[in-house]
Amino acid sequence: MGAAPAAGSGQAVSADEIIAEIKREIGEHKILVYGKGTKDQPMCGFTIETKQFFEQLGYPFEILNVLDNPAKRQVLTQMTDWPTLPKVFINGEFYGDTDILGPMQEKGELTALLAEAFK
Repeated sequence: MGAAPAAGSGQAVSADEIIAEIKREIGEHKILVYGKGTKDQPMCGFTIETKQFFEQLGYPFEILNVLDNPAKRQVLTQMTDWPTLPKVFINGEFYGDTDILGPMQEKGELTALLAEAFK
């Protein structure tokens, strides 16, 4: 993958630089969602659903908008082998979206995972 312009910078950014940025962001948040829009202004139904899902759980989380950064979206898709948004990372690991997390919650698996992440 070639270099792509960084959002708003006018400068080319390599895939390795994007990967490093993603890893840094994931490391800064126990729960991180890459979606369409932000936590304050989600811009699609699936991002809204994911926001509501985590609000009900009561743990702090962040949503980062990747709509304005197609290169980052492409790298995230390659990193996760998951073509759609949102993409949820918990404690540094990729878990898909609420289609995966909902059943995990019903089985009690997500509660244990979050308790471990936030201990």
